Amino acid sequence: MEDFERVVKISSASSEAMSVDNGGLEARKTLKLLRDFVNIQQRRARAYAHLKSGFADYMASGSDAAYQQLCSEITVEFNDCSKQVLEMESLFMSPEYGREDLAHLLRSVQIKEKQKLNLTATIQVLKKAGRPSERLVSHENCKFKEPMQHECVHVHEITEAAGTEEAEADAEYDNSLKGAINGVQDAVTAINEHLEEIRYEIAAIEAEE
Repeated sequence: MEDFERVVKISSASSEAMSVDNGGLEARKTLKLLRDFVNIQQRRARAYAHLKSGFADYMASGSDAAYQQLCSEITVEFNDCSKQVLEMESLFMSPEYGREDLAHLLRSVQIKEKQKLNLTATIQVLKKAGRPSERLVSHENCKFKEPMQHECVHVHEITEAAGTEEAEADAEYDNSLKGAINGVQDAVTAINEHLEEIRYEIAAIEAEE
């Protein structure tokens, strides 16, 4: 009888040890995915910095070809980041991980990142166009009579109605730009809050190791 009880205790202890080992393994796998996600967010931050500096160069030089090339490269980078995060979401949702809470957290970041990117593009489009009252006039359709003189088809009498229309266009432009900028700021705030939750999760897992 004592031998039987000894076997049961050994078997029970072995099962507990296996359970602890499996739990530790799952925690380490979760930790790796979360760290990988943080690295992806750092890639996104570098891409935004690159896009910002490239747009500043474009505004200064007017080199449209270089800017379009940059936009293509940034699009590829963001698409790759999104693809990897989607794979992480799927893993967290699977029975192997069973962490739907983390999957939903990553999904929330993805949604805000998409909003941030779309609004950033809107801001750059608006800044490229400029305020309606400050846009340069193209003279390609004007009639040149002498080398230093030409008849400008854009010259028109400034009326009260025209001035009101221009002011309204400027106001609409300013509101659109302000709305996009505020939208980006709100998205960044939400993303940072979600990242803080992920960092807490990483710290909790590390503390248990």
